[in-house]
Amino acid sequence: MATRHQVRTAVVGLLYAYDLGNREIAKFSDVILEEDKIRNKQREFSHRLFDGTVANLETIDAEVKKHLKEWDYDGIGKVEKAIMRLGAYEILIEKTDRAIIINEAVELAKALADDKAPQFINGVLDAVGK
Repeated sequence: MATRHQVRTAVVGLLYAYDLGNREIAKFSDVILEEDKIRNKQREFSHRLFDGTVANLETIDAEVKKHLKEWDYDGIGKVEKAIMRLGAYEILIEKTDRAIIINEAVELAKALADDKAPQFINGVLDAVGK
């Protein structure tokens, strides 16, 4: 059975593809999730995270933008943006414990983004959660 971390990793990939312009990625999500052996309740969880994040993008992006100090939102890398969007969704909409989500987001950033991303994402999500 896939872990929640593996689910979030897959959802970040789906959000990344969506942000690149692949608006039809949801149609292929089951195939992608199956390749990662994400099944049953974990698959339902991943659909909830992806669909919920996409459905709330406007609210999530507005909230994230409020907490960017010297950064231009459009200049942020797409992987970093996908991680922040997912984290903000879980904090704001799912009401998942902020510390858990920030830790997950930092771990995702360490694995998927550049060296400065974990600290940046940590700061933004911490502000979003307050």
